[in-house]
Amino acid sequence: MDYDNTNRGALFKNKRKQTDNHPDYKGTIDVDGQEYWLSAWIKKSKAGETYMSLAVNLKEDSNARARVSTNGRVKNDPRDEIPF
Repeated sequence: MDYDNTNRGALFKNKRKQTDNHPDYKGTIDVDGQEYWLSAWIKKSKAGETYMSLAVNLKEDSNARARVSTNGRVKNDPRDEIPF
């Protein structure tokens, strides 16, 4: 039997955290059938209360961002081809 993960997610302790900017927890979440990366940082409010700060990024976006060059255009963009 297949398990339906729609509108569910999970966070796991980030064992590769090297700086304070890296999330304390990482995982994935499904929202209405769309997959997202989920990151969480343990923080303390001004009142001293501990809370989690969250960030959600569309999984497809991470691949698109990796393909963008410094000039803002997508790497391997046909406009970069030399016409012969």
